[in-house]
Amino acid sequence: MSLAVLHSRALSGMDAPAVSVEVHLANGLPAMNIVGLPDAEVRESKDRVRAALQNSGFEVPNRRITINLAPAELPKESGRFDLPIALGILAASEQVPYAEMDAYEFAGELSLSGQLRPVRGALAMSFAMLRRQDGDVPPRRFILPAANADEAALVQDAAIYPAATLLEVCAHFAAKSDDGRLARYRPALLEQAPVYPDFADVKGQKQVKRALEVAAAGLHSILLAGPPGAGKSMLAARFPGLLPPMSEDEALETAALQSLAGGFAIERWRRRPFRSPHHTSSGVALVGGGCQFHLLRRLHT
Repeated sequence: MSLAVLHSRALSGMDAPAVSVEVHLANGLPAMNIVGLPDAEVRESKDRVRAALQNSGFEVPNRRITINLAPAELPKESGRFDLPIALGILAASEQVPYAEMDAYEFAGELSLSGQLRPVRGALAMSFAMLRRQDGDVPPRRFILPAANADEAALVQDAAIYPAATLLEVCAHFAAKSDDGRLARYRPALLEQAPVYPDFADVKGQKQVKRALEVAAAGLHSILLAGPPGAGKSMLAARFPGLLPPMSEDEALETAALQSLAGGFAIERWRRRPFRSPHHTSSGVALVGGGCQFHLLRRLHT
């Protein structure tokens, strides 16, 4: 066998389109080429993958290796394709069984020692994987770094299989029994409701409080303006507590945005977002950092 096709996902805004990682081994001078509109991080993956394979005890085929990330018109970024590329090389060279790999999707950055490092956008990828509709074909299972397990498993019914190293993933496909396979991740239920600052702490400001209550009840936007020290930030920080609890779709949308920005934490689950940028922040800093003015509204899907 000289060809292996594995499945992964890229990031495009809030979407996570599917990417096929095609690995072909051919005769010729030994080389490893990556095509399919990769950026610098993806092009550098061939060096990370080569070192990870060697340090994990595998053999890098002494052949011409071509790696195609399809579709070609979709830009590919970050090190998330390290794991599927490494597995594709092992499958194409028959060092790891290939039969079951079509039922999985893969994402993860490899260290030179073969450890799996977390990637950005795990929640968006697991959400897109679950929405995949190919007739009667069930959603694939998702293998990703252990550090991303809590985030990816927030999507109900998503089959998440975390791994710490490349060797663990290879052992999963080579195992003859369930004892050597990766275990499906079962997240702990987060039943505790988020706690927000309370309006009871604010003395006075009755008119502003009334305006915030009306905005929350009617799902209106609100803009607070005034001199420094007037209480704008203090009042705005308490505004999310007036809104109703987040629905499942709202919580997923919010968490996906935080995941894409690389700032998601499990403690923020179902907690309405609030940002308080410094008043001297430039427009570029506000947009680039994902911050918002005190212009808050209920999220709609």
